[in-house]
Order: sequence, then structure tokens, then C-alpha cells
Amino acid sequence: MKIIKGILVFFALLIALSYSFGYDYLFNGIRHTYLRGESGATIHDGKYFPSHTIAKGNTSLWEKDTLYNKKPLSKALVEDLKNTETTSFLIIKDGKLLHEEYWDGYSANSKTNSFSMAKAVTVLLLGKALEEKKISSLHQRYSDFFENYKNVEFGKDLTVADLAKMEAGLNWTEDYSNPFLQNAKAYYGKSLEEAVLLRGFKKQPGTEFEYQSGATQLLGFALRKSLNQPLAQYASEKLWRPLGMEENADWSTDEFGMEKTFCCIHSTSRDFAKLGQLFLNDGKTGNHQIISSQFLNEMKTPTKLSKHAYGMGLWINNDTTINHYYFWGLYGQYIIIVPEKNMVIVRTGTYKDQPKDAKGRPEQAAFLVNQVATHY
Repeated sequence: MKIIKGILVFFALLIALSYSFGYDYLFNGIRHTYLRGESGATIHDGKYFPSHTIAKGNTSLWEKDTLYNKKPLSKALVEDLKNTETTSFLIIKDGKLLHEEYWDGYSANSKTNSFSMAKAVTVLLLGKALEEKKISSLHQRYSDFFENYKNVEFGKDLTVADLAKMEAGLNWTEDYSNPFLQNAKAYYGKSLEEAVLLRGFKKQPGTEFEYQSGATQLLGFALRKSLNQPLAQYASEKLWRPLGMEENADWSTDEFGMEKTFCCIHSTSRDFAKLGQLFLNDGKTGNHQIISSQFLNEMKTPTKLSKHAYGMGLWINNDTTINHYYFWGLYGQYIIIVPEKNMVIVRTGTYKDQPKDAKGRPEQAAFLVNQVATHY
């Protein structure tokens, strides 16, 4: 009996300490991972979190190419896709669906977690907010949205552009494997404001590239305040409805209704592909200019501080035979745009511990482009 009582006291003390030091989110993380037989976040765990709907409007289906699914993928590509636990693989060529394949019970109607591909969607919404004068410019200071940043070291100099370009200099370590660091708290915690908005800085903004999910979440807070409406609603009005998406999407939120702008838009691969096609169409769908082509060009222009590997929300690879840029999610979720081939490639799945090149980009993205572009 004494042993049992001692164990209960120990756990009670552990729980009390966790809440005292701000680690209570760990219990939520354990409940949604280890207790479900998982070792971390998954592509299908959106159902465990609150969310806002990104509502579709009138559906516009992809036109299928005359060669739709008639030409098999190369042996090397099939092997790579299977070895990396791929759930979907789509190729759009000249605006038409050329190849579409699903694995592990997934289908055209299956929603999957975008993870960090949501960062590029957030930047697209920034483009619309700039266009509609909700935000004055990329150089607008963050302290215009949250006045207390005027009194934070380095915070007074932070701009919207610094956040979009990953040059914020936040006191943030991008690490998804350590449950005690910021990514886990933002993903599993109750309050994004507590996890992100109150963090300090370690460097002068605009002086160094460092990929930080906290930067995009701060951008999300600025957007939310300037728009005075949920970001999912704005995404519906400016992207999902005009693009004719086939399904509603779900954008995970914290318990106070703030969208996780650093991740977690749950949508279908066909609809993800339409976001890529928007870039090839210079921001248009039909004759409707959805977003400024000039802003899209800014998004895909590589920055010097990133060694030309990142723009605004997009990863860029102009160091290879076939230039491309892309949305990139944690487990190898990609929307890859290949301008010279007039092609969009979408891949979803669970590829952990991806090999990266010297600039921190996933080697798989360039492999997929080379395989597809030389085969089709």
C-alpha cells in the first residue's frame, strides 16, 4: 500500500510540476501519439484537434489528359514512392491530370495533413491582405499589430517580410523530435499565443535565414488581427472558392480558435495540386485574377540569406538541371511546380528522416522532378 501511495504521490507531483513549468501540453501529446500506437504527429491526426473549415464553393473538376494513367511510372520512381510510405502521387501536365495513384487505403477523397505546406498558404493569404490594403506593405513592422513588441529587444525591428522569409531571429529551435521544445508545444498545446506570441528573439531580424515555424505563426497572428476574421474563412473566400476546390478542407486550431498557420491544413491531393497550378497560371483561374502575379513572383524569388534556397513560404531549387520550387511539409508532403515542363507534382505520405542537401532541402523533391520530367 505504501508503494502504491508513493507512486501516486510521485505522479501527482510530476503533473503539478508539468503545469507549473508550462509542459502540460505533453499529456495531450502522449494521448494523441503513444497511447494511439504512434511515435509522433501523423498525416491523419487532424481529427484529434479542433479546426475551422475552409469551405469550397462550386466545384471545378480536373480535366483528365488523354494519356491519364496510361503510362506507368519508372521503376526507380515506384520503388522510391513505396519505400517512403507514399499515400498519393499526382502529376498535372499542361493543366490536365496526367497521373494519379494512391496507396494504403487513400483515395482522391482522402484528406491528409499538409504540415508545413500550410506556411505557403499563409503567405498566399498575406499576398491577398496586401492587395486589399489590410496590411500596408511587406516592410510593415510587427509592432503595428502588437504594440508590446516595441519594448522587446530586436522585436521593434521585426517586419512582415522577416517572418515570410524566415529571417525573424526568434528564440526558437526547429526540432520536431524533442517534446520539450517549441514545435511540440505549438502543435499539442492549448494556446498558440502562449507557445509562440510571447517568445523573445536571439538575433536582429533580417540578418540571418533560419527556418522557424514560430515565424509563420507570428505572421498568422498579424493576419488574423488585420483581417478581423478567421483565416480559414479568408482562405475560403480568396482561394478555395475561386479555385473550385473539390472538397472542404480543415485547418487545425488551438483551443481558442487560432489557426495553426505553421502547419495542418487537411485537404485532398487534387486540391493541393490546384494551389500549385495557381503559380503556373500566374495567379489566375480562367480570366479571374485570384492573386497578384507580382506577389507570386516575390514568393518564388530566392533570398540571399537562404543561399537562394528559400523565398517566401516556398523552397526553391535552381541548382539542378530542371529548376523547380515547392511547398514542403514535414513528412515529404510536396506541391512541386516545374515551370519549364508546365507541370505540378503532388506527393503525400510519411517519409521520416528525409536526406537533405547542403542547403537543407529534401533530396527527394529533386529526385521526383528529374524522374517525372524525363519520363513524361
